[in-house]
Amino acid sequence: MKSMLLASALVLALTFFAGSASAADLKFPIGEGAFNWDSYNKYAASHDLKGEQVTVFGPWLGPDQEAVESVLAYFAEATGADVRYTGSDSFEQQIVVDAEAGSAPNIAVFPQPGLACDMAKRGFLTPLGDDAASWMKANYAAGQSWVDLGSCAGKDGAKAFYAFPYKADVKSLVWYVPENFDDAGYEVPQTMEELKALTEKIVADGGTPWCIGLGSGAATGWPATDWVEDMMLRTQPPEVYDQWVKNEIPFNDPRVIAAIDEFGWFARNDKFVAGGAGSVASTDFRDSPKGLFTSPPQCYMHRQASFIPAFFPEGTEVGVDADFFYFPAYADKDLGKPVLGAGTLFAITKDSPGAHALIEFLETPIAHEVWMAQEGGGFLTPYTGVNTDVYVTDVRKSLGDILLNATTFRFDGSDLMPGAIGAGSFWTGMVDYTGGKSAKDVADAIQKSWDAIK
Repeated sequence: MKSMLLASALVLALTFFAGSASAADLKFPIGEGAFNWDSYNKYAASHDLKGEQVTVFGPWLGPDQEAVESVLAYFAEATGADVRYTGSDSFEQQIVVDAEAGSAPNIAVFPQPGLACDMAKRGFLTPLGDDAASWMKANYAAGQSWVDLGSCAGKDGAKAFYAFPYKADVKSLVWYVPENFDDAGYEVPQTMEELKALTEKIVADGGTPWCIGLGSGAATGWPATDWVEDMMLRTQPPEVYDQWVKNEIPFNDPRVIAAIDEFGWFARNDKFVAGGAGSVASTDFRDSPKGLFTSPPQCYMHRQASFIPAFFPEGTEVGVDADFFYFPAYADKDLGKPVLGAGTLFAITKDSPGAHALIEFLETPIAHEVWMAQEGGGFLTPYTGVNTDVYVTDVRKSLGDILLNATTFRFDGSDLMPGAIGAGSFWTGMVDYTGGKSAKDVADAIQKSWDAIK
């Protein structure tokens, strides 16, 4: 995942932390607060796993691990199971090793759908069943999108629902400083047409609309891939996006080239970008939003995922000093409200009654609300049955609302592509594009690199 690059890139040593979830770990007293305790009580009355151990392996460490263990504690309390979570910053490598050795956990938590599908194809995952897929389609906003995300071809080639999406991230965001908008008399745009008009108005008023930076060390270029993915979802039906990330249509398809040029409309205009278009590739993405906070502002808007406040000036309060709005869709293209994001998926890697029971537990509102009410991990959910008032902050609730209002959700496209493309030629191609190469030449080169690995 691109948002985890700084923390996980080039990890050579395995780091593991394990913990058990028990009743003593219950974060919120059962029956108290605005949680959906009815869902918990109903689940607890129908599940008894006393004497069974359920092992869970995932990528979460630190505050994230504490949060997921607090959720698993309610599963343990409801069922009587002995639940053990292990976290690792080398999850992607270790889960394959464990599966091949026959020592996989009951449940694995995948941050990359592509890896889950690779393991399903090798016969290492157990299908979750049609009932789980039907539940998700009915209970998640843009439910079919989430079912599709967790569906893979198995060892027999048949497609099935293997991985349960749980805990989402939102990338389709534009950050701004409300005070700057108020001082200039600008309103938050509701459509892409309005966003482009605002961009031009800011220039006409003597300002600079955007701060954009692609720098990220060896990963330079990745922020532009998010822009292009968002533009694909705003100019083409989601089915075309799916074909693109699988190379079922070539990277140099005219529709993809057009999406790249949609990004270029913003990033390759000297008047639109702080420092001019020539600074886009060389500006570090962590430094790029800082222009929002200067006086006078060096820029008014910055498109980036929900993690970017970590790089805002110290003391910045999101919701007060800075805020965000949904990166809007075109009004005239009738493609709904697509959301680009990422997240994690729970899959059964060692079949057992407890493993299936844990997947069923994720279908209860309480399994989501317990994490929603905590700071750690930035939990968001598209589950329409939760009480959004339990989100720990209004900011988190607003992010959750973007998921709940989505008509389509798609996972970060470059993370679904082969590594040589999504974490290679796509990144470098975007640097070349912002440097002046045409979208067609860049797309031709990326397709050539894809052909070379087939």
